[in-house]
Amino acid sequence: MPINKVIDSFAEAVADIPDGASIMIGGFGGAGGQPTRLMLALRDQGAKNLTIIGNVAGISATTYYGWREGPDAPIPVDQGMFFASGQASKIICSFPVPGTTNPLSEIEKAWREGRAEVDIVPQGTLIERIRTAGAGIPAFYTPTGVGTPVAEGKETREFNGRTYLLEHALPSDYAFVRAQKADTHGNLQYVGTSRAFGPAMATAAKITIAEVDHVVDPAGPDGICAERVGTLGGYVNRIVQREPGDTYP
Repeated sequence: MPINKVIDSFAEAVADIPDGASIMIGGFGGAGGQPTRLMLALRDQGAKNLTIIGNVAGISATTYYGWREGPDAPIPVDQGMFFASGQASKIICSFPVPGTTNPLSEIEKAWREGRAEVDIVPQGTLIERIRTAGAGIPAFYTPTGVGTPVAEGKETREFNGRTYLLEHALPSDYAFVRAQKADTHGNLQYVGTSRAFGPAMATAAKITIAEVDHVVDPAGPDGICAERVGTLGGYVNRIVQREPGDTYP
């Protein structure tokens, strides 16, 4: 029987996500490389008590309204909307707030009001925690964060005269990733910032859902060249194609 992991709609792709799930969201900065349609579908689905994991969160308002204002300005789509809706209770990320306090991000509002927990992880440590989860490595040592609040409560060990922190792998229940192209088997081809966290996240989640611009036949003339595959289909469970002409990040 042919393998076909394509799902008809974003709503269907996220319909079974339960309350209390942990969800990795790919992307690097702002909405760049983020699976924004999956994020909107999850907001509408309404799952509660979510843990969000990602690099950057809560900065789209600054990023987009800064360059185009007025009624035609793009609607900001970022992890902050899950805190505005009361769906998320925790975020694990490197940059939880924008570079300005005006306006105050939804994540910071939730943290200040005691409605959410914010766990800030150095960027390199964050991606390594995700990568090791996908590789089956339970923990690793790193010098990043030694002597800072990041080290509080963590085991340390000395190697060759230098102190290192023990960091634990970071798996998740779901991963939302954005790719340029997928074949029906689930192999993904990335471009730009979507490749920064997406490939590692896809390996670290129990269920990976990919938001893509194009779906192709793996045996067809426009199939993905083997050298361009950024994530193997064995790691991808569901694929949803964006509407043709949808150019919003």
